[in-house]
Amino acid sequence: MTEAPQRPPLPDHLSIDPRSPHHVAAVFEHDVGILFNDKERNDVEEYCISERWVRVPAGKTLDRKGQPLLIKLRGKVEAFYR
Repeated sequence: MTEAPQRPPLPDHLSIDPRSPHHVAAVFEHDVGILFNDKERNDVEEYCISERWVRVPAGKTLDRKGQPLLIKLRGKVEAFYR
C-alpha cells in the first residue's frame, strides 16, 4: 500500500513571498485554502490567524519594485488544506 504523504501543520503566520521570514516552502507543496469572514479567498498573499488579518493585492497597483501593493483586511481567518 502507498502511504499518503504527511502534510506539515499550517503555521499561524504564512506568506507566499519566498523572501519573507514567514514563508514555509513545505506548506506550498499542498493546496492551501483561506476562509476570511467565512468566505473563501483566492487572492491572499499573507495571513495571521492569531492577529486576525490577511494581506491582499490592492487592485493592479504595483510598488516601485514591481511587487503588488498589499492592503491589510481584518476579520476572522481560517486556513485549511484542500
